[in-house]
Amino acid sequence: MSNQWSALADKALAGQVLERTEAHAVLHAPMEDTLTLLDAAFRVRRAHWGTRVSLHVLQNAKLGACPEDCGFCSQSSKYQSPGGEAPMQTVGELVDGARQAHAARAKRFCMVTATRGPSQRDLDTICDAARQIKAEGMDLELCASLGLLTEAKAQRLAESGVDRFNHNLETSQRHFDQIVSTHSWADRVETVRLAKRAGMDTCVGGIVGLGEGDDDLLDLAFALRELDVDSVPVNFLDARPGTPLAGRPLVEPGYALRALCMFRLVHPRTDLRVAGGREVTLRALQAMALYPANSLFTQGYLTTGGATPQADHQMIRDAGFELELGSGEVVPADPDAVAHLSPARRGASLPVVGGA
Repeated sequence: MSNQWSALADKALAGQVLERTEAHAVLHAPMEDTLTLLDAAFRVRRAHWGTRVSLHVLQNAKLGACPEDCGFCSQSSKYQSPGGEAPMQTVGELVDGARQAHAARAKRFCMVTATRGPSQRDLDTICDAARQIKAEGMDLELCASLGLLTEAKAQRLAESGVDRFNHNLETSQRHFDQIVSTHSWADRVETVRLAKRAGMDTCVGGIVGLGEGDDDLLDLAFALRELDVDSVPVNFLDARPGTPLAGRPLVEPGYALRALCMFRLVHPRTDLRVAGGREVTLRALQAMALYPANSLFTQGYLTTGGATPQADHQMIRDAGFELELGSGEVVPADPDAVAHLSPARRGASLPVVGGA
């Protein structure tokens, strides 16, 4: 079977789109083919990203009380989930978070709010923070994840210095209304298009483990390719108490790795991130995710803990990879240099799945 995976890598490297049946076969590769499949995905990853890994840091700028009913999220006000609530952070708090991300040698810093879409006041704060972060000259790219946008709001973000906008599709169009009812899959697609038209890069992914079938995961992968997004974060559900998806099991580690390989072969040139849930899903296999994926989150997620910068630097160095900074410079991972950093989050004892 190893020749099959090598042939798919050849096809992806030649710029040809995988057939749906080929992508489906990746999801169901036999266990004994795990290493050869990872090698095939790594050939594609290495052609476009070398051995570079970029670190991304999330900051929960506005916690909880979200009016949307996303069934996986403990920040929704619709559920009796102990997700916590806190008001919008100040410009100073966001700028300080960016400094911490820069100290962790992250490439990107992403400001996230739990909301349907940004209010004018919240948008003012994000834009002011973006301008101040850029003015400090840190070699750090800025991302925002603020819910649904209008054309005017997207333009303001781009003009303030936000480089990338995150807005995940989460799952297939067919499965979406089983997860969210307060807005549509088409609403999310429109926000992605508005962000792109405003000149921002687009970061758009989903969550594996929402009760979707293989066809839903394939639909998502090919829909993201059609949208020509710049970055694909792949999250793995860590179901939260009090949410409709409470009690759902973790994704099996081997399937998680195969899903990452499928996304890499369908998106050969795209920034592919192993995102929320990687620590609890992949456990001892986390380093193997670096073979298909070229980026990851560090310092935890929106309201949950995760690997520390020191642990991630150590993993990257031990696996023979290196760091790519916001400036484009490639440097060795250095766990000792970031040993003093610890995640700064709100509601860290009350986790939700992370994803930006």
